[in-house]
Amino acid sequence: MSSKRPLKGLKHLRTNKMKLHALKAPKGAHKKRKYLGRGSSSGHGKTSTRGSKGQTSRSGRATYPGFEGGQSPLIRRMPKRGFTSKFPKIYQVVNLESLAKISDAIITPALMLEKGLVKSKNKMIKILGDGELKAAITIQAHAFSKSAQEKIKKAGGKFEVVNA
Repeated sequence: MSSKRPLKGLKHLRTNKMKLHALKAPKGAHKKRKYLGRGSSSGHGKTSTRGSKGQTSRSGRATYPGFEGGQSPLIRRMPKRGFTSKFPKIYQVVNLESLAKISDAIITPALMLEKGLVKSKNKMIKILGDGELKAAITIQAHAFSKSAQEKIKKAGGKFEVVNA
């Protein structure tokens, strides 16, 4: 019983063209406005969904985040210690074992970016001492750990601190 007759009321779906008169907002896209203070029969009369008397029922009522009803707030009860820098030094970390795989005699930040050892040319690079160096190479970076400096010297290479 397969008839080729289209479903009723879906004429606009038969064509491939979208028509402006056929557009409709999805169900639930437009929520009805809650009218307040329009009498008890509205369901939102008398106290207008604000409960009963007090600070929370008043207009313009606003408390700051962390307000504890007048009690000394937790943020003020806790002691303040230490210091957090607004400008922390954030390094991209590269280990010696990664640099040992590169066959060049001088390793620069641009070369590390090219080989995919670092992701950004704008951030500083720090060399850490994981791994061993077999060849004497010159490494240029913004910072070196003490173990990395020792291993580079031990292999006969040099490390140069670059200022960005």
